[in-house]
Amino acid sequence: MANLLSTLYNSSNALSAYDRVLEVTQTNVANASTPGYAKQSLRMEALPFDPSLGLTGGVTTGQMESARNEYAERAVRRQSSGLGRQQQAASSLTDLQSIFDISGNTGIPAALNKFYQAVSSWGQTPGSTPARQAVIDRASDVAQTFQSAATQLVTLANDTATQINDTVTQVNKLVGQIGVYNRTILETGSATRDMGMDAQVHATLEDLSRLVDFTSTQQADGTTTILLGGSAPLLIGDHQYALRADLLTPDDPPPVNANAPGAVRLLTPDGTDVTARVADGQLRALLDMRNTILPSYTGDSYQAGSLNQMAKQFADRVNDVLTSGYSSDGPPPVAGVPLFVYDAANATNMARTTAVDPNVTPDQLPAIDPGPPYVSNGIPLALSQLALPSDDADRINGVSYSEFYGQMAANAGSSLQSAKNGVQVQQSLLAQAQNQRSQLSGVSLDEEALTLVEFQRAYQANSRVITVLNDLTQEVINILR
Repeated sequence: MANLLSTLYNSSNALSAYDRVLEVTQTNVANASTPGYAKQSLRMEALPFDPSLGLTGGVTTGQMESARNEYAERAVRRQSSGLGRQQQAASSLTDLQSIFDISGNTGIPAALNKFYQAVSSWGQTPGSTPARQAVIDRASDVAQTFQSAATQLVTLANDTATQINDTVTQVNKLVGQIGVYNRTILETGSATRDMGMDAQVHATLEDLSRLVDFTSTQQADGTTTILLGGSAPLLIGDHQYALRADLLTPDDPPPVNANAPGAVRLLTPDGTDVTARVADGQLRALLDMRNTILPSYTGDSYQAGSLNQMAKQFADRVNDVLTSGYSSDGPPPVAGVPLFVYDAANATNMARTTAVDPNVTPDQLPAIDPGPPYVSNGIPLALSQLALPSDDADRINGVSYSEFYGQMAANAGSSLQSAKNGVQVQQSLLAQAQNQRSQLSGVSLDEEALTLVEFQRAYQANSRVITVLNDLTQEVINILR
């Protein structure tokens, strides 16, 4: 009788164990598409069997096990950071490229061509007031296109700075969410996270990786530590170290352009500059755009910027040619006057301030080159040479002004194409990493279906055993009566 009761007891325990396995299977199936979820499994364990000690054997369930592979998780986050950087770079560079028109139909190229045409026409009728006025008008158009391009670049720089602040806010928010999970773990005193919280933590870490690269470690107490650049803490336990973005002017080495806009820097709560520790993610692309790419055009504390350089050198060259000529032979001869003005005190503001002197009148434009040799239309001819220069004085960095502008536009286009190619590569790498993670820790519905069928049959078989044992027990009781 005792053996029958022990067998009945063991069968009942087996049913309970099967129940728990089926519950885990159901949870896996329900969360198969849940972000951050990893397959869970419940192993069956044999109970000790020794009748002399009253140990009747049977089966029970062991601890819940997660199929999560941290190496695969880190691989996905690493590729996600790379994709975030390339996508943000492509977006920012698209905005940059739109400022530069390489077709020659609008903007600076078109204005330069029209200016060259105006001075060429003036050279044919050097004494014509309308021809001189046309030169002034076309010069004003050139100045306005420089101003427009510079203003658009400055606006893009300001927008990028705003995006940096918004991204830093998102980073702090996501880190704060993980901090809440850490606080919950510390308050409950459990070093083992429940599976729902574990999925939330990893989903949040993956979202964070798109914005910025980092290293994360699960501590012995179950909390997650997040470090920026491997050393700057963002989260330790439930204590968050929030980043902030600030505009700073470097002082070492001393800035060449004191009035230049500062660079955007990432600072920790104690003021430590951690900008250089951001190596990937959307934040890295935005910092590169704001602190490196755009200043190459608009200037910063150590450079004037190519657009300012072009505006200044073009204005200076035109002014030099004009002031070398005469508007009248006299006597006494009347020297020409400069046509362009700009803010000479700020090297990073020259393109935005380039303009035609409003006091210049058509009769002040000199057509005469006193030589030797004396040429009555020498000044218009000299200005025409700027289109296809043969003299180094008419070039900028060894090329014509139109070619120099083309190089600026080409640099933006080349960088954009590189970023677009990078997006395709990173999308492929991310997909590979996600597939590998899915194979290692994802839920396979086919496998879960097999487990479900297996334990349903075991459950049914065990139920039949219990039914038989119940009948035998009843028969024994009847015999004993």
